[in-house]
Amino acid sequence: MREYIPCLDNVEAIKKLKSTDKGEQFERHCPGKEKELNCLVPPPKDYKTPITWPKSRDEVWFSNVPHTRLVEDKGGQNWIKRDKDKFKFPGGGTQFIHGADQYLDQISKMVPDISFGRHTRVVLDVGCGVASFGAFLFSRNVTTLSIAPKDVHENQIQFALERGVPAMVAAFATHRLLYPSQAFDLIIAQDVELIGSVMVSSLLWLR
Repeated sequence: MREYIPCLDNVEAIKKLKSTDKGEQFERHCPGKEKELNCLVPPPKDYKTPITWPKSRDEVWFSNVPHTRLVEDKGGQNWIKRDKDKFKFPGGGTQFIHGADQYLDQISKMVPDISFGRHTRVVLDVGCGVASFGAFLFSRNVTTLSIAPKDVHENQIQFALERGVPAMVAAFATHRLLYPSQAFDLIIAQDVELIGSVMVSSLLWLR
């Protein structure tokens, strides 16, 4: 049952999709009423009580999120590394290899009006990776909702949740997210490929 998400791993519903050209397979497909009990998923074997904040910003138990592929694929970008029975997060990422904190300082210098913690209090991070951006924004009095699909890099959102960052598994495909327009002061997408999707979805929010 590890990494099983009933509404996303609904193979029966995914097989019935007419098309997957827009990423429909990454969207939610909730089980019918007769299978609602399937939504109750037990914790995986060897799951430990999560490390508490603020220590969890920098490390989580390996047994709680035993993903090795992300370390192999993203280790060189300073995202994440394994240290014995823990995963540790140096604070890096695709766009901030020297650390999320330094990246936030650079943003503040380039766009002073962004004023984290004053003008900018609620942020949406699309394609969040292991959620270092949101994790480091906490210290600047900013709450970040981190979202990412369940894709080839396994469930990255589980890293965010283990770290104590608000997060949800979601994809920009055929349905808008359940948030009104102007709900966020800032929307950020670390992956260039996501920017077009985010812009289109943002326009849909404004309708």
